[in-house]
Amino acid sequence: MKRIFLLLLSASVASVSCSGGGASSVGKPGTKGELIPREKTKSFVAERPYGMVAIPGGSFIAGMADESFTNNGETAPLKTVTVAPFFMDEAETTNAEYRVFINYVRDSIARTMLAEAAGEGGDGRGRGQSIGDYAYLAKKEENLTPYQEYLEGAGGREDYDDTKRLDWKIPLHWSTSKYPDVEYAEVLESMYLPASSRVGSERLIDVSKLKYNYKWGDMDAAIADNERGVNFLRSESIAIYPDTTVWVNDFHFTYNEPLFEQYFWHKAYKDYPVVGVTWDQARAYCNFRSKLKSDYNESLKRKKQRPLVFRLPNEMEWEYAARGGKQNATYPWGGPYLMDDRGCYLANFKPKRGSYMEDEKKGTYTYTAPVKKFKKNSFGLFDMAGNVSEWTVSGYDNSSYTFSSTLNPSTKSKTDTKKSVRGGSWKDVGYMLMTGARDWEYKDSARSYIGFRTVQDIPEAAVKAKRVNR
Repeated sequence: MKRIFLLLLSASVASVSCSGGGASSVGKPGTKGELIPREKTKSFVAERPYGMVAIPGGSFIAGMADESFTNNGETAPLKTVTVAPFFMDEAETTNAEYRVFINYVRDSIARTMLAEAAGEGGDGRGRGQSIGDYAYLAKKEENLTPYQEYLEGAGGREDYDDTKRLDWKIPLHWSTSKYPDVEYAEVLESMYLPASSRVGSERLIDVSKLKYNYKWGDMDAAIADNERGVNFLRSESIAIYPDTTVWVNDFHFTYNEPLFEQYFWHKAYKDYPVVGVTWDQARAYCNFRSKLKSDYNESLKRKKQRPLVFRLPNEMEWEYAARGGKQNATYPWGGPYLMDDRGCYLANFKPKRGSYMEDEKKGTYTYTAPVKKFKKNSFGLFDMAGNVSEWTVSGYDNSSYTFSSTLNPSTKSKTDTKKSVRGGSWKDVGYMLMTGARDWEYKDSARSYIGFRTVQDIPEAAVKAKRVNR
């Protein structure tokens, strides 16, 4: 019986060691009969993503550090919590950055429709001179890998078909004078608003067609089923164009038509924070940014560490980062005042009744300001107070600070329709800029004063960033 048990155990260990995509195995595992991992023992250093800063882990006192002037249910009680390290965008996501997302979705849709219309390809020279140049890469490759041949015969995987990879090297032509042929023109014109819906002769993309499709894992479903199976995945199809009408809808008796017409697309606003984005759209952007990095790593010939995902910060992470490593910090800069020693305001907000221009000495901003125009906090983060409020991933509940964990707390509300929004905005008074002040919004709502920034986890085993002296 002992021999049978040992044989079965040996077989199970071998099956585990051989699992994993891309792994190869020759003979039995181990060295001289000992179970010794073959992986290199070189320490892992987390790669800092572009435009992000490392936030070291630590403990802090969450909640309103000063007296609450309103004394309402939004005020959170003081509570000591511990937060793990993470990377965070040094500034709010800008219009220019979000337009990269918009353009990617637009081009992906156009290339997919062109590839479907191109069929087997051919007729062109591979430089976008006919619709045939836009065929799927598998149609152009003479020698498919055995895996690609298998997928083509099986109809592809459910979530991804390797035989339907798009050829991004072929340039797209959006100018009507450069359309290579009639078939190409028919496909591209289907993405524009019909002539009956246009104002004058202006050709505009039908933004309702700009939908981003992705999948994400539902942890609650996995816990309920006690497995990470098919019920774990959720599919989303999100219309990702910002709601530019928020500039009019949020202020019915204000002349904001110029912002409605220009704020998102005009190059003068490229460094301004994107607004009019719902909570779901912000999460779709996070998924796109994760995909962008993952696709790049897969294109490299050398083996690359699998990237961690980008996501929205939870409420405690956001508050911890806003305090900049300072305990009981009233505002992100630490002090209890809204001005510096020269009398200049330290954030973009509404300083007085009827006055939205916060600083006549350093420049005035009636609405939002370009990111990084005000002093950063001790962690190197800009605009953690004012400019635009920011979405967090956390559900909102008045008592969430009371029942949430003290270790890496992630609050969830009973009704998931409300999401916590932090930081205050250009239209808010100074009270809302306090690090402990809380606010909320319905996750399907878009506002002219709510934006977002992303974070990425840092593995605890990675070399940690230098702690900030407190």
